[in-house]
Amino acid sequence: MKFWKMHGLGNDYVVIDNRSGEIPESEVNSLSQKLCKRRFSIGADGLILIYESTVADVRMRVLNADGSEAEMCGNGIRCLAKYCHDNGIVNKEKLQVETLAGVKELWLEIKNNHVAGVKVDMGVPIWDRSKIPMQGDGRCIDEELKLDGESFKVTCLSVGNPHCVIFTSDVTNFPLHRVGPKVENHKLFPNRVNVELAQVLSRDELKVRVWERGCGETLACGTGACASVAAGVALGKVDKKSTVHLLGGDLAVEYSGNIFMTGTVEKVYEGQLF
Repeated sequence: MKFWKMHGLGNDYVVIDNRSGEIPESEVNSLSQKLCKRRFSIGADGLILIYESTVADVRMRVLNADGSEAEMCGNGIRCLAKYCHDNGIVNKEKLQVETLAGVKELWLEIKNNHVAGVKVDMGVPIWDRSKIPMQGDGRCIDEELKLDGESFKVTCLSVGNPHCVIFTSDVTNFPLHRVGPKVENHKLFPNRVNVELAQVLSRDELKVRVWERGCGETLACGTGACASVAAGVALGKVDKKSTVHLLGGDLAVEYSGNIFMTGTVEKVYEGQLF
């Protein structure tokens, strides 16, 4: 079974074409745990599987390192797009990908017959608590969240998957590894939640760190970058076109009804599983 190791801004994935059904459903979760274990296997933040689709060019499944399944992944979908184009699965510069968060449209930047970057229509952000999902009614914008004696102002939304954004004046020194898992597993979020720390650098720049559910801190998160800009716009902190600086690099995000995300994608190496 062949695979590609890929990354979008350091957010890395094992990508496998499973259109033939070689990986049975009963083994998907355990395989993700096995392959993503760093130092003992390939090592990655997640596993991306490609399937046939009846409503789009291909279907994407994203499994986190702990075996749980994500509805959507901004960096992962760019990896999938490059894999599909560069392997001749889809010979288009615009393609549609079916995800658990709906069908997404992507535009490919081609250089020397290979995909160098991808623009993704991430859709319309969801603010209603019941659809994030999050306990309670209405929206959660700049509300207080108490954690073991500490208090944080949070803004919550879904960009195909759930996010909780915390704005801070110092992203670098924020104790993310202590706070992140507490927020991720808070009782308010029945499906857990991704956590973003966002620092405003200017009206069109954010610095963001991400604690991803099922992974821990990652070098980048496409949906997290989109959620941070949407939250910043809702709070009047940033403009609708912003550059998001993540640990692994930068993403361009535009929030104009739908959210559009643009970023690079790279193949690290390819291999074969025995």
